[in-house]
Amino acid sequence: MSDPVSWFVIEPGWEVVDREGNPVGTVDETIGDSTDDIFNGLAVTSGVLGKARYVPAEQVAEITEGRVRLKLGGAGVESLGEYEEPPTTAEILPEQAGLLERAEGATIDRVRGHEQDVPLLRRAWIWLRGALRRR
Repeated sequence: MSDPVSWFVIEPGWEVVDREGNPVGTVDETIGDSTDDIFNGLAVTSGVLGKARYVPAEQVAEITEGRVRLKLGGAGVESLGEYEEPPTTAEILPEQAGLLERAEGATIDRVRGHEQDVPLLRRAWIWLRGALRRR
């Protein structure tokens, strides 16, 4: 059995199991504030096209290298709500902002707008990487 580790080291793709040790998915995202050491929970997906479910930190029983064990059984995991990403923050520029500042703001917003396309590709890559490691 591995030693417990901090939530800071959790990475996307780690296995997530229910309280009996049955696989229920993989870590998609860790939610928290690392600056203040506040762990809020995890976004867990089951499969490449599966929707992420939100697992509150209170439902995490143990974190070991490469694996997160939950306090919930399989039925409890299935009843968890869908994870909704928090809205992206936007910088509000003053009216007297120059043309260059406004152009930079528009570029940043455009990049942030594409974030919705990335998770599916990231999940596919994580799934593929995990499948190759299990061989």
